[in-house]
Amino acid sequence: MGKRIKEDCYVKVVKTIQKYKLLTEGDKLVIGVSGGPDSMCLLEIFTKIKQQNCQNGMSPLAINFDFVVAHVNHMIREEAKEDEEFVKKYCEKNQIQFYSTSIDVKKIANTNKISTEEAGRNARYAFFDEVLQKIGGNKIVIAHNKNDKVETMMMNELRGCGIQGLIGIEPIRGKYIRPLIDCERKEIETYCEENQLQPRIDKTNFENIYTRNKIRNIIIPYIQKEFNPNFIETMDRLSKLVAEQEAYVQKQVKIIYKQILIKENIKTNNIKIDNQKLNTNKQNIKENNQEYIILDLKKFNTQEKVIKSNILIYTITRLFGTSKGIEKIHIDDILKLCANNIGNKYLKPNKHVKVFVKNGKIKFSKEI
Repeated sequence: MGKRIKEDCYVKVVKTIQKYKLLTEGDKLVIGVSGGPDSMCLLEIFTKIKQQNCQNGMSPLAINFDFVVAHVNHMIREEAKEDEEFVKKYCEKNQIQFYSTSIDVKKIANTNKISTEEAGRNARYAFFDEVLQKIGGNKIVIAHNKNDKVETMMMNELRGCGIQGLIGIEPIRGKYIRPLIDCERKEIETYCEENQLQPRIDKTNFENIYTRNKIRNIIIPYIQKEFNPNFIETMDRLSKLVAEQEAYVQKQVKIIYKQILIKENIKTNNIKIDNQKLNTNKQNIKENNQEYIILDLKKFNTQEKVIKSNILIYTITRLFGTSKGIEKIHIDDILKLCANNIGNKYLKPNKHVKVFVKNGKIKFSKEI
C-alpha cells in the first residue's frame, strides 16, 4: 500500500471550496485579514489561485472571482498600526485593493456593557458588510480554522447550548464562507513558515483572561497530552456527524411546519401565506400591520418533543430572522403552555415575542 501524501493548506482549501461549493463564477469577495497566521495563510492561498487564473487559466478551481481585503484596527494593542501596515504592504505588492478602519473597541465595549471580544467581532463584521456593499460584492471570507471550530464547540457546551452547539462553526452560513475550516492551526503555521509569510502575532491570544484563550491554551493542550492527541480531529468528526443529523431534523421540521401552519403574515420577509383549509372555528382574524404566525395546536401537540422544540425555534426565526435571546427555558415554558391549553393563555419570552394559545391555535406575534 502506497504512503499517503500529506496535503498542505493550499490543497485542503481548494478541496473545501469544491466540497461545500463556497465559490461560484463571478463572485466578488471581501476577505477579512488581521495580519495573523490564519488570515495571511488564507490571503496567500486566494492570491495564488487568482494569479494562476489570470496567468494561464490553470487554477484548480476553474472559477473566475475577484476579491478585496478589509482590515480592522481595534486600537487595543500598540502594535495594531504595524499590523495594518503589514497587511497594506502585502496588498500593494500583489495589487489587491485594500480597505481599513480604526475602531475604539474598548470604548464600544464599555458603552454597550459587552465584552471586548463581542465588541471587536461586531465591529469587524459591520466593517466587512460596509466594504461588501461598497464594492457590490456578495460574499465575505473569514479565516476560521478547525481549531476555532472545536474551541467554539466547547464554549457552546459550557454555555449549555445543546446539540446544535456541537456543530461549532460551519463552512458556509449565508454570505459568510470559511475556506480554512478543514485546516488545523499547526498546518496553517507550517504553511506560513514554508511560504515565508512572517505573519503578525497577537500577544493577547496568549493571555488567559478570556474563555476562548483558556480553552485554547489550557484545556485543549491538557486533553491532547493526557487523553487524546488527535482531539481536534475527533471533535471535528463529531461536529460533522451532528451537522448531518441536524440537517435531517431541520428537513423534517420544515415539512411538518407546513402541515400544521394555519396562517403567516410576515411582511419583512415578503411572505404572506393564507392556509385555512382546516375548519377551525372560522374566526375572523383582524388584519392589521402586526406580523404573526398561527399554527394548529392539536397537530403541534401530536409531534415528538424534539420536533416541537425545533418547530418553535423555526417559527420564531421565520418571524424575526433570528432566534437569538430564546433559550431552552423559554422553549420549555412554551411547550408547557401548549400542552395545558387552558383558557386564553400567553407567554412573552422577551419583550418582542408573544406566544398566545386560544381556540386550538398557537399565535406567535411580533411585539413592537
